[in-house]
Amino acid sequence: MIYLAAAVVPALVLMNYVYKQDKRNKEPIGLLGMCILMGVCAALASIALEGIGISALNMSQIDQTTPLYIMALAFGVVAVVEEGTKLFFLYLKTWKNPNFDYKFDGIIYAVFVSLGFAAFENIKYVFSYGLSVALPRAILAIPGHMTFAVVMGVFYGRAKYLENHGQPGKWLYIFLGWFFAVLLHGFYDTCAMLGTAESSVVFSVFIIFMYLLVFGLIKRESNQDYKLN
Repeated sequence: MIYLAAAVVPALVLMNYVYKQDKRNKEPIGLLGMCILMGVCAALASIALEGIGISALNMSQIDQTTPLYIMALAFGVVAVVEEGTKLFFLYLKTWKNPNFDYKFDGIIYAVFVSLGFAAFENIKYVFSYGLSVALPRAILAIPGHMTFAVVMGVFYGRAKYLENHGQPGKWLYIFLGWFFAVLLHGFYDTCAMLGTAESSVVFSVFIIFMYLLVFGLIKRESNQDYKLN
């Protein structure tokens, strides 16, 4: 139970924080629970797809000991797959739901899917490597997943507005949400996996930027929320 709590509580704390920022119209708990479940589904799908992606990457001519390989793995496999599966299950469960009626809802749904993913992933890490990884992941990996989700959710909510008002650009905005989430995720993973002194410094700066970005976006989008219909 201690291991499970250490793995899951950080994600629940951040879910509760984002939920409280929804000042217009609170989302149904049942729907949010389904978003968490969709995040677990995304994590399971990612395991299979990343295995395929890594196998394909290993068949390439890229030397596995080089930074180029790490970048290809971080951006081209892990970030692309994980943000892609999150977006797929997010869209599947929420796009046509009648409760998706405010712009900030896009962030709420994206965060709950992403933190469902992160909680499942965290359980695997904590039970595999012990409590020593719980604190670093609580202050780095879990907020990281939330950051990627908030960026995706900003574009996701705007895409829904465009569709509701018969304007073009829905798929462009959905793509941009995925694309910028991939960039952030890939950069995060590259810095974490390189393990050099230089990458550690860059990673530290990026973490500060990540925290400023995510909480700044949440506050701004919450204050500037509007109805989509």
